[in-house]
Amino acid sequence: MKVLLINGSPNEYGCTYTALSEVAGKLQEHIIDIEILYLGNKPIAGCTACLECRETGKCIFDDQVNKVLDKLDEIDGLVIGSPVYFSGPNGNLTSFLDRLFFSAGPRMTGKLGASVVSCRRGGASASFDRLNKYFTIRSMPIVSSQYWNMVHGNTPEEVREDKEGMQTMRTLGENMAWLLKCINAGRKNGVPEPAYEAPENTNFIR
Repeated sequence: MKVLLINGSPNEYGCTYTALSEVAGKLQEHIIDIEILYLGNKPIAGCTACLECRETGKCIFDDQVNKVLDKLDEIDGLVIGSPVYFSGPNGNLTSFLDRLFFSAGPRMTGKLGASVVSCRRGGASASFDRLNKYFTIRSMPIVSSQYWNMVHGNTPEEVREDKEGMQTMRTLGENMAWLLKCINAGRKNGVPEPAYEAPENTNFIR
C-alpha cells in the first residue's frame, strides 16, 4: 500500500510540509509506503482544454502531472497539502490538480483522498472545501480526522506548537491507514469493487 502526499507550497520545508510530515509519520508507523512530492516554486501551466489527454492518456504539458500519471496505479491514497492564499489553495497546486484529475479520469476512482491546509489565521475552511471537491467528482472516499484538516502558524516552529492541529494530522494518518487496511482485507476476502452505471452527462439546458 502506498500514499502520495503532494506539497503544494512553494516553500519546500515550510508549514504545509510540516503538516504533511506528521500525517506521513503515522502512515509509516503502519508500514505504509509514502512519498512526498514537492511541486516546486516555478509556474505550473493550467489546463487549456485541448483534450489531448483523452487521446494519449498524458497531459500535453510534460511536467509533474505526467510523472504522477505514470505511477498512479501503484498509489492507493492521495493527501493534498496547500497553504492558504486569499481563502483558497495555492494557484500552482490547483493548476496541477485540474490537469491531473482531468487527465487521470476514472483512474482516480476508489483511491482514498484527504486534503490538508496551512494558514496563519483565516481562510482554511474555504481552502479545505475547495480541495475536497477534487475527490468527490471522482468517486474517491474522503478520509476525515477529529477536526477539519488544518494547522495554524506562520513558521514550521509555530505549526508544531499547534498541538490540536498536529494531533489532527496524526489522527488523519491513523484513519487513512485503517481504511487502507480495511480495503485491502476486503479485496483479499472477495469483496467486489463498486459496480458503476455508465456515466450520464447532461447539461442544464437539456
